[in-house]
Parts: sequence; structure tokens; C-alpha cells
Amino acid sequence: MLFEYTILILTALCIGMSKTGIQGMTLLVVPYMAMAFGAKESTGIILPMLCMADVIAVIYYKRIADWRVVARLLPTAVLGFFVAIWVDSLIPTERFRMLMGWTLALAMGVMIWSEIFGKENRWMNRWWYSAIFGLLGGFTTMIGNAAGPVMSIYLLSMRQDKLSYIGINAWFFLVVNLLKVPLQIFVWDNITWDTFRLNLLMLPVIGLGALIGIRLVKVIPERTFRRFIQIVTILSVIAMLVH
Repeated sequence: MLFEYTILILTALCIGMSKTGIQGMTLLVVPYMAMAFGAKESTGIILPMLCMADVIAVIYYKRIADWRVVARLLPTAVLGFFVAIWVDSLIPTERFRMLMGWTLALAMGVMIWSEIFGKENRWMNRWWYSAIFGLLGGFTTMIGNAAGPVMSIYLLSMRQDKLSYIGINAWFFLVVNLLKVPLQIFVWDNITWDTFRLNLLMLPVIGLGALIGIRLVKVIPERTFRRFIQIVTILSVIAMLVH
């Protein structure tokens, strides 16, 4: 139990930091939550904590968001939920973590491609560019609360500065994560009163992480912010595939 609670506390802290400033921190602990609690089960523990942190982030960054960007992503993100549920019916639970890993690996490949060819990327103004990232974001967030890399790639390719990036992320994930809650309660049955009590215990830790994230993002340069997101994505993919 010591390992499980240690991972849970670290996850709560990283979620708070990730939502308010240090984007991508959650991905460092998602693989270990999957190891500690099970791949699908861990998503039911993580999701309510994400919602709590989303609310904190939206309250703080409520004026820094472009709703046009959010609106372009949401329709196919919802479609991605149901694609994930369909895929879940086709594969056994023990293969879920590997699926999460390879999905993140795909996102990482797109990230590297975007970094190399970003200045020549004319796709970002096409309607299907947002639709694809919305679909992939909805799919990855449903199967493992792991849409961070997808959104990172999309928003960085759209040349969003760090505060706009955080504000759009906050609103997008608040809507998406709240929409996921009924599906995970009634379809996957992995959010229960027992898991929710764990979430409530972690609320102060989430708040502490959120304060740390707000402080840190103010002093991190734009270039460093971008590089950190890329490095965290790569590390999370490796951790998911190796373990």
C-alpha cells in the first residue's frame, strides 16, 4: 500500500502543477498509476482529480482562452470517447496500458515531425487538422487520461504563447473531463465512492501543486516551456512502453 499511496500523492501534486503551469507533469506519473492500480482502473482514480485541478485552472486563467480553438476541437473529441469505448470492447484489460503507450508514441512522432517541419506546416489552417487532433485527444483522454501530448502538439503548432496555451488547455480539458465522468461511472464502472474518497483526500495536494505551477510558469521562458513539454512527452512514452 505504501507504493500505491506514494504514487497517488505524487500524481495529485503533478496534476495540480500540470493544470496551472508545468504542462505535461501528469504524463510522468500516468504509467506508474497504471502499474499501481491497473490501466483502466487508474483512469477512474485520476479523472476526478483532473476535474478538480481543471476547476482551479479555469478560475485562475478564466480570461486567457480562445474559445474558437476549443470549439473546433470538441466535436471530434466527443467522437473519440466512443471510439475508445469501442476499442475497449475488442481488447483485454491487460493490453490497455500498451495501447496507451503506442497511442502516445504516435503523438510523439507527430510532435517531432511538427518540430522539424513546423515552419512549413500549412495544415494548421485546414478544418481537418483540428478535427484529427480533437479525435485523437478524445481517444487518448478516454483510454488513459493521456491527451496532454496531443494537445501540446496541437497548441504548439498553432504558435500559442505559454499563457494562452494554458488557458485553452484549462477550458478544453474541463469540458472534456466532465463529459467523461458519466461514461466512466456507468460504462466502465471505474469511478466509485471508494475511489472518490481517495480523490477528496488528495484535494489539498492538488491545490498545493496548482500553487507551485502558477509560481513556476511566471519565471519559465517560452523556449524552455516548449522544450520541457517535448521532453516530458518522450519520457512518458518510454515509461509506458518499457514497464
